[in-house]
Amino acid sequence: MSFQKFLGVQLNASADFHVHLRDGAMTNLVVPTIRSGGVNTVYVMPNLVPPVTTVQHALDYRRRLQALEPRVNFLMSLFLHETIIPETIIEAKQRGISGVKSYPAGVVTTNNTSSSTGKAFSGVVDYTPYYPVFEEMQRQDIVLNLHGECPSIGDITAMSAEERFIPTFVELHKRFPTLRIVCEHLTTAVAIEAVKKCGPTVAGTITAHHLFMILDDCFNPFCFCKPVAKTKADRDALLRAAVSGNPKFFFGSDSAPHPVQAKRGGDKVAAGVFTQPYTTQNVLDALEQACDEGVLNFEDVTPEVFEGFMSNFGRAFYGVEEQKDGKETIVLGKKGGVSIENIQELQAGGLEVVSFRNGQKTWGIRWV
Repeated sequence: MSFQKFLGVQLNASADFHVHLRDGAMTNLVVPTIRSGGVNTVYVMPNLVPPVTTVQHALDYRRRLQALEPRVNFLMSLFLHETIIPETIIEAKQRGISGVKSYPAGVVTTNNTSSSTGKAFSGVVDYTPYYPVFEEMQRQDIVLNLHGECPSIGDITAMSAEERFIPTFVELHKRFPTLRIVCEHLTTAVAIEAVKKCGPTVAGTITAHHLFMILDDCFNPFCFCKPVAKTKADRDALLRAAVSGNPKFFFGSDSAPHPVQAKRGGDKVAAGVFTQPYTTQNVLDALEQACDEGVLNFEDVTPEVFEGFMSNFGRAFYGVEEQKDGKETIVLGKKGGVSIENIQELQAGGLEVVSFRNGQKTWGIRWV
């Protein structure tokens, strides 16, 4: 069997609720690829250098992004840091910032980067000092985005970091029951079940690459990411959640571009998988592969289910108004009609980014 049922079907434009668009030359290279992945709304991560910790920084960043691609709705976030106080949250709400992103210490590449004031920007070890901020976020109805891993301290490893973080996010939900929380880039069956058990203000995003990969794939530097892919059973749980029709699960690519040199070695391989130009196509390919392998049933992967995961559920959770991003639609073209390619800028040093599944055939996309 095949996914021929998707050919020519008109779908709501995809919305990607976790993107890394970087800054400078990399931004100029990546932002124009967003719509080629069938996406017209993105939730932008704040881990620049220095991180986005003020409302004005976020608004300035959005203006730069909009200048590059005015047909995309950029939803902005702040980096959770000791300089974020309840008054920051009030200003953020008034000026249209969508959320605040929390990173655990030692995970994101901008951790421990000093600002112009000499303060170090490190991830979170203890959430207790931020309770007044979360209380104000709950009051202002601003989303808390969690990179759901514990720092790798003691016996915690990359394989256990997500599962060990679950009690922390459950406690946050208990203390702030109406605070909208997104547990990002889920990778384990245990985390899927934990999100299910929480109330309607808790959701989880799933990436395209985690629908394909298991831990063994991470030995390929272009597939190395954080959180790392886990077991086949975990991947299968992600696939089932993506087609479950449960609105608590929706798409967030965590597309994270790095120069090819940073992925090929040196002292340390950069963590991040780049999927931005082919986000919608990659997810459909992953679901088709899962059906071919008997993990999913072909009849369960309908255009309506796919559209819910890729567009409708995330928009509803974030309250994205239609008048802001329009009612654009996409139509999927023939499978195999497009080859996944790297992106590169031949000027200014020849910046190149390797795409996930580079060289493989995928679906075409047409905007209507």
